[in-house]
Amino acid sequence: MMKTHRNRILYFLIVLIAAAFCGCSRYTPPSEPYQAEEYHASDGFDAGGPDAGQDGVSDEARAAREQFDAFTARIFCESLAKDPMSLHFTLQNPESFGIAAQDMHFPSISHEQLLEDARENEALLQELLSFDPSLLSSGQLFTWQNLKDTLETEALSRGLELLYQPLSPVIGVQAQLPVLLAEYDFSDKQDVEDYLALLAQIDTYYAQLADYEKERHSAGLTPCDDAIDRILASCRDYLSSPESSFMAETFESRLNEVPDLTDAEREAYKKTNLNILQEHFVPAYANLSAALEALKGTGKGEQGLCHFENGKAYYEYLVASLTGTDSSVPELRQRIEKELGSNMAQIGLLMKNHPELSDSLNDFRFPVTDPVEILNHLREQIKSDFPGLDDSGFEVKHVPKALETSLSPAFFLIPPLDSNDTNVIYINDLLSGGDDLYTTLAHEGYPGHLYQSVYFNRKNPCPLQRLLVCDGYSEGWGLYCELYAYSFDNGNPEPLKQVVAQSAASIYGLYALLDIRINYDGWDLEQTTVFLKTYYGIEDTDVIEEIYHSLTDNPVNYLKYYTGFLEIRTLRDEAAKALGERYDVKAFHQFILDMEGAPFRVIKPYFQTWLSECGADCN
Repeated sequence: MMKTHRNRILYFLIVLIAAAFCGCSRYTPPSEPYQAEEYHASDGFDAGGPDAGQDGVSDEARAAREQFDAFTARIFCESLAKDPMSLHFTLQNPESFGIAAQDMHFPSISHEQLLEDARENEALLQELLSFDPSLLSSGQLFTWQNLKDTLETEALSRGLELLYQPLSPVIGVQAQLPVLLAEYDFSDKQDVEDYLALLAQIDTYYAQLADYEKERHSAGLTPCDDAIDRILASCRDYLSSPESSFMAETFESRLNEVPDLTDAEREAYKKTNLNILQEHFVPAYANLSAALEALKGTGKGEQGLCHFENGKAYYEYLVASLTGTDSSVPELRQRIEKELGSNMAQIGLLMKNHPELSDSLNDFRFPVTDPVEILNHLREQIKSDFPGLDDSGFEVKHVPKALETSLSPAFFLIPPLDSNDTNVIYINDLLSGGDDLYTTLAHEGYPGHLYQSVYFNRKNPCPLQRLLVCDGYSEGWGLYCELYAYSFDNGNPEPLKQVVAQSAASIYGLYALLDIRINYDGWDLEQTTVFLKTYYGIEDTDVIEEIYHSLTDNPVNYLKYYTGFLEIRTLRDEAAKALGERYDVKAFHQFILDMEGAPFRVIKPYFQTWLSECGADCN
C-alpha cells in the first residue's frame, strides 16, 4: 500500500534532491457554450427544482422543469432500488423518497448484465437529450450537464465490458464487501432481518463472480498466477471458523445497539447469523477460491492493463471516468511529469537556501496527536481559508479490533443523505500512531470528506447528484486538503513545512506517474525498478515490487487521487494569477465546493464564468 513505505520514500526523495544541489544545478468531450453562462458566483446553485419565484418563467419552461425533476427522481429511485445495500447506505428513510421496501439481493454480475447496463445507459442518454437545456433552471442545467458527461463517458467502455475487474487484492469485491457488511447499521429490527437476508445470498453472488471470471478467461483476460495468489490471500482470512471472525463480533456489537429487542430475540439473531456464516459466507469464499485456483496457469505474466487486448482503450476509459479530467492520458502524463519536476526544483531550492533543513527534517511534528484534538485544531485552522460551517459536529469512534488489519488509519463513512446524525470519524488504533494522522484527518475530516459532505447536504442538492459524484473530484479534494494542512499554523518553521509538503505531494505524483507508465505505456517490473533506483534512489526490491503490484492490481486507483488534486491546484493557481489582488482563496474553495462532485470537464466552463464575475480578464 502507498502509506506503508510513504515516509521512507519521502526521506529518499529529500536526500536525493539535497545531494543534487550540493553540486551542479541541473480526449476532450465538447462543452456547450451556454454552460459557462449559467453560474453566478454570488448565488451558487439552486436545489435542482424550479427557481424560487416563477415570475418571468414561461409555461413551457415550467413544464420542462417539472418533467426534468420527475426524470431525475425516477433515475435516483430506480438506481437505488436495484441495489438494496447501496440504498441502505444512501437513505435512512427510503419511503420519504418514494422507494418501497425491497427484497434483499446483491446486484447481478455477468457479461450479459454489463451489456444490458450499457443499453440502458444509451436509452437514458437519449431521454436526457430530449430535454431542451435552455428551459431548465440553473441547478437543473448543472445536473443535466453532469449526467450527460457521466453517460457519454460510460459509453467509452462499450465493447470493452469484460475488462471490468471486480476482484483485486485490496479494493476488490471479495476484500471490501465484508467490511461494508460489518458497517451495515442496525437502526431497528427490520435492518437486522434485511442484513441477514442479504448475507444468506453471498454464496450465490460469489458464484456469479466466479462465472464472470470464467467469461473473462474465455476472452483471454485471466490475471497472472501471482495476481490470483494475492486475491486468494485476501480470501484466506474469511475461511476460518466464523465463531471467532469479525463478522460475528461486529454483528453482535451492532445488535446490542438495537432498541426494543428481547434477550430471546437477540440470541435467536446471533444463532441465525452464525448459521449463515457457516452455511453461506465461508462456502462463498471457499468456492470462489477454488474457481480462481482452477484458472491458474492460464494467464499472462505480471504486467499492466495495456498488455491485454483493448487494455489501452479501457485504461483511457477508466481515466476519463474515474478522474474527470479533460486531459488525454499522454497529456496527463506530461502534466504529472512537469509537476514532479516543479516539486523537485522547489525542494532543492528550499534545501539550498535553508541548509539547516538537512538536520531538522526528522524534527517535523504536528502540535497535537489525539484524534479529537486534531479534528478540533483543524476546525479552527480552516476558518480563514474555507467557507464557514456552523455546528458541523463530529464523533470519533474506534475501529473494532477485528477490523484493524483490514481498514485505513482513519476514515469517514458518508452518512445517509437524509440523516441528521452526528458525523462519525473512525480511528484505527493499530495504524494511527504516526505523524500521518494529522494530515489523514485533514483528508477524512476537516476540510476533507466530512466537511465536504456536510457542505453538500446543507446545499440540499438534487438527490441524483449524490450518485453522480466523480471519484477524481471527491478524492482529489481529500488529497488537496491533506496537503493543504501542512500550511496550517502547526509550530514548524515555514521552510520545513514547505519542503515536507512538497515531498508528500511528490510521493503521490510518483505513484500517479507510475500508474500510467505501467498500465498505459507498458513498463514491466524491470523498467520500473531501473526508474526508481535511478531517479529516486530506492534500492529495496520489496518496496519496488509492492509499488508495482499495487498499480497492476488497481489501475487508475492512485491516479484518480492525484489527478483530482492536480486539477484543483491548477484551477487555484489560474485563479490567483488571473485575479491578482482580487484573489480570495476562501471564495475559490467555495466555488470548488459548489461544484458538488462534478467531473472537471463540467467544472472548467463554470470556472471561467466565475473568474469573469470575480473581475478577471479571461481573454
